[in-house]
Amino acid sequence: MDPWKKIFATRNPAEASIIQGMLEENEVPVQIMNKQDSSYLNFGDIELFVPGHLLETARQLIAKNLLN
Repeated sequence: MDPWKKIFATRNPAEASIIQGMLEENEVPVQIMNKQDSSYLNFGDIELFVPGHLLETARQLIAKNLLN
């Protein structure tokens, strides 16, 4: 079993959702771990994880889509 690797972190829930959707559209499975404090959203991040064997593919997709 290939371990999941952190690919992206943000404090913006909308940004995390957009990245998740883009990766899933390209058949890259994504898991989200929300580490934000429920009372103070400026504490903690929302982290996105992908399988280790798809890490480079996910990096390329994110870089390509963030530049557009």
